[in-house]
Amino acid sequence: MANDRSGLDVARLRADTRGCAEVVHLNNAGSALPPSIAVDTMVEHLRREEMIGGYEAHAQAAERIESVRDSIGLLLDTSGSNIALSISATDSWDRAFSAINFASDFGPHTKMLASSSEYASNVLPVMQLARHHGVQLEFIPDDENGITDVAALESMLDDQVAVVLINHCPSQNGLINPVAAIGHALEREQSNAWYLVDACQSVGQMPIDVTEIGADFLSVTGRKFVRGPRATGFMYCSPRSLAELEPFPADLHGAHWDPDGYTMRSNAQRFESWEKDYAALLGLGAAVDYSLALGLDAIGQRITYLAKEMRRMLAEIPGIEVLDRGIEKSGIITFRHERIEAAAIVAGLKESGINVSLGTPEYSQVDYLAHGVTSMVRVSPHVYNTREELETCAEVVRGLSR
Repeated sequence: MANDRSGLDVARLRADTRGCAEVVHLNNAGSALPPSIAVDTMVEHLRREEMIGGYEAHAQAAERIESVRDSIGLLLDTSGSNIALSISATDSWDRAFSAINFASDFGPHTKMLASSSEYASNVLPVMQLARHHGVQLEFIPDDENGITDVAALESMLDDQVAVVLINHCPSQNGLINPVAAIGHALEREQSNAWYLVDACQSVGQMPIDVTEIGADFLSVTGRKFVRGPRATGFMYCSPRSLAELEPFPADLHGAHWDPDGYTMRSNAQRFESWEKDYAALLGLGAAVDYSLALGLDAIGQRITYLAKEMRRMLAEIPGIEVLDRGIEKSGIITFRHERIEAAAIVAGLKESGINVSLGTPEYSQVDYLAHGVTSMVRVSPHVYNTREELETCAEVVRGLSR
């Protein structure tokens, strides 16, 4: 049996998370239960907007709003000047990709490489370029452990490769891709390819050193393991990206309209738009600060402990196959039953007051089809979940399996 060495006060974590009194929430890879401080911060700002007006409430909270980027910078071990705020990980990713496309001459000579487990929203824009401009999309093979094969990637690199797309922790297989090793490989090969990392499932559940990863862009959502509100996200922008790229279309927040033209902001705010949900943004900042106070090492240790326990419990149930692979595994657990549809298991757990999610090939066609998976159940605990909740989940699955 694994041991929790995080040192976190679970009773306090649950007291800080009001939703724990209502539901067993094991869908944190979808949208986590926020800490009460995040919700209270949002409501307080909305009340100020109600009483004095949106612009005026914004002005009163301006200092705290500006500091949200600094808090996120601490989360990623970088400067807040390298952080752009957005409404989702996909929104961040799209802004980065459109800037690269705007600065490039993509055509039949262009190659773009993607991990085989890449999320659909990151692949579809490349497929559009392939359909309309002849861009070549190639998927990087997995190695014997199921993670993106760094050696295979190196063999695929040439002067025609313009973009490399990797998801750090895929949503559907429990693995952790070697994003830092991939960054080192691109540097070693002196590749000019733009390196985009989708970290929407890793940031918030483990320590992240974005400089060590070496990404040009790293996109994140607020609603998953960061525990912020929906419609929030952010993106790390490398010094190279800020020196060579500008977003398209430009926004008056990211650029200044001069008498003789325009000037882009020098920092990552060039990738932002002026209008934001400032209440949600403040809630995101509160959630990030809450995680920083707990410590990312401690959070990572507890989530790892809970995930190991969940995998062990599920593996002991007759008919259940745990689908996770990789050397190191994330806090995302996936499984299927040999004869019972995943949707029926998800529904049965929901009826018992347990939130999990259903995975289907539309989210990552190449990965699902390569491993013969038509659907799966996804369980994703967070620090506030208990071993007893995992046992309850396993017992419900066992009962449904009979």
